[in-house]
Amino acid sequence: MAFVGGCGAARASGLGYGSVLCGYDARGGVVTRARTAWKGGRPLLRVCAVQPRMSVDDLVANAEERMSKSMDAVGQSFNTIRTGRANPAVLDRVVVSYWGVETPLKQLASVSTPSSTVLQVEVFDPSCVKDVERAIMESDLGMTPQTDGSTLRLNVPALTQERRKEFVKQLKQLAEDGRVAVRNIRRDIVEKIKKMEKDSEIGKDESKDGQDRIQKLTDKYVKMVDNALAEKEKEVMKV
Repeated sequence: MAFVGGCGAARASGLGYGSVLCGYDARGGVVTRARTAWKGGRPLLRVCAVQPRMSVDDLVANAEERMSKSMDAVGQSFNTIRTGRANPAVLDRVVVSYWGVETPLKQLASVSTPSSTVLQVEVFDPSCVKDVERAIMESDLGMTPQTDGSTLRLNVPALTQERRKEFVKQLKQLAEDGRVAVRNIRRDIVEKIKKMEKDSEIGKDESKDGQDRIQKLTDKYVKMVDNALAEKEKEVMKV
């Protein structure tokens, strides 16, 4: 590998190795680390690790991957909002104080739906049934457990109109959090593309094209959030 960028190293007396922070190699890769063998204060061998530069295509792919994960997170959050039917995911937000440690309910029990209006919680450790019961009652789900040994049954009550509106408000906030996450990703990637242009790594046209592609991705995922919100809103408000 032909080394072009400057390195700085602390020479070791006698035969030894010194860590080196490097600049760029002849192929345009970022040399993030190097080691040099020394003998008698003179360098014998330098081996640099090269990290290839990210292209605009790489940055666009990275943006889409991150935006997709943000969209998945929005969907998972939506699933924790109650509708008129029993859904185990609504208990995902319940956190239990288990031996003094705040622990998600799903790590302490399995949840099933024996019917469309009943959730059944099977607690793994019988000693924490009371803690699970308390956590469910203190949540905002509006359900009171019926306990039988290590089994808790939750009757899913019909939602009042007022309760439905409260859930829609929560959904809108979750959707906005999702949009903000997507836009933050856009800002991060666009800043990187602009820096590449400033550092003369890419031309103005390639920079503009990359930024346009990122904006299209942003519009796509914001629209997906909007569509998911509309669908979930309809589900919550359905009587």
